[in-house]
Amino acid sequence: QVQLVESGGGLVQPGGSLRLTCAASGNIFEITAMGWYRQAPGKPRELVATMTNGGATNYADSLKGRFTISRDNAKNTVYLQMNSLKPEDTAVYYCNAPTWSLGHLWGQGTQVTVSS
Repeated sequence: QVQLVESGGGLVQPGGSLRLTCAASGNIFEITAMGWYRQAPGKPRELVATMTNGGATNYADSLKGRFTISRDNAKNTVYLQMNSLKPEDTAVYYCNAPTWSLGHLWGQGTQVTVSS
């Protein structure tokens, strides 16, 4: 099994920054990529950014330039640096990890609220 644990969410003012962290544990060799999705109230879950084990990244077009995904493979951790945050970025952010044989795994989610 693989476990994903997110941290770093919270309340931030518009224009501020946050960094989310997702640490993977367990059978990490199952993981083929790690990434972030988000879900705002009343909306479907949407892609934020992903990074493969080889370092290839994929971003939602609307977030390019403000959000940056990175990984520390030695720590089995993925980060999401979020800058110039807007109220519309308010959502629950979920860590995601596709695997070889366990399907797509999800963390428990961390709330990000952008408000003055």
